[in-house]
Amino acid sequence: MDDSHSSGEEVGSRNLEWVPYCERREWADVSPVSQDDGPVPVVQIAYSDRYKDVFDYFRAVFKSGEKSQRVLDLTEDAAELNYSNYTVWCFRRDVLEALGSDIKEELEFCREVLEEKPKSYACWEHRRVMVEWLNNPSRELRFTELILSRDPKNVHAWQHRQWVLKAFNLLDKEMEYIDSLLDQDVRNNSCWNQRFFVVSHTTGWTSEVVEKEINYTLATIKRVPRNESAWNYLRGILDNMTDPMNVSSARATVSSFCEQLISSGCTFSYLLGFVVELKKGELQGGAEGESRDQALSRIKGLCKVLAEEHDTIRKNYWNYISKSLSGKYGRDQ
Repeated sequence: MDDSHSSGEEVGSRNLEWVPYCERREWADVSPVSQDDGPVPVVQIAYSDRYKDVFDYFRAVFKSGEKSQRVLDLTEDAAELNYSNYTVWCFRRDVLEALGSDIKEELEFCREVLEEKPKSYACWEHRRVMVEWLNNPSRELRFTELILSRDPKNVHAWQHRQWVLKAFNLLDKEMEYIDSLLDQDVRNNSCWNQRFFVVSHTTGWTSEVVEKEINYTLATIKRVPRNESAWNYLRGILDNMTDPMNVSSARATVSSFCEQLISSGCTFSYLLGFVVELKKGELQGGAEGESRDQALSRIKGLCKVLAEEHDTIRKNYWNYISKSLSGKYGRDQ
């Protein structure tokens, strides 16, 4: 059982005038169980008296398996003191199920917790289970939007949203939401990841979709060239195309765009590295004769510039790429 402490002690919803459990008459029949740190604790955590009191009683009811309203109230106090204690949330679910509690009220409790501690993975998991029990996701998309409006890169909120979208088949309007967020912040890597998730789980990477997504991505890169998130998304498009007939055409479009950027003076490392990948793809695709020589020459030139000027921290990597491809595709091979 994880009893690691977190800063939730001041948040208790019912505890303006806190009365320790050891002083409550209704708990007199329970013998608290202290945390066992062994005979000689190496680094003993200085828990507050309140924290020790709550978790001593939590351990007692967890051990006895009692499932009652007072135990449910106790788990709320324990959760507020340590939102990340997964055992507390797991046992709370057992109690909720045994009591036949109102799940809508529990979702409200989760909302209060997550508004205070939006990165409590244990509470997000608890909320997911509650939605499954209720079999009603009607609150979830709006709720995640509220959380993401405060922190657009909250990975727990994004994961919960993805689960809801997929589990309840609600993906049809998600791209509108993603577009709105990218309009606000085109560098939001989480939004680009969500965009990839939606395409992958709806239309797939058909020729029509690939053309649309490439055009969209190139347009955003043209506005903000030094946006690594968009470049990563572009890489994902090319790597996941399902129509082999259009691979060369799509890569040619992207390659031409990249060369135009370089000609205009853009020389940041992930642009140059992207072109290296494109040229490497040409070699792997069976380019021969002059086309092969041109692709290899471009790779060697870009690797040299990257190693000596624009990405010196990975100098050995770019030298390795240049040497290995020259050895594999050079004239003498």
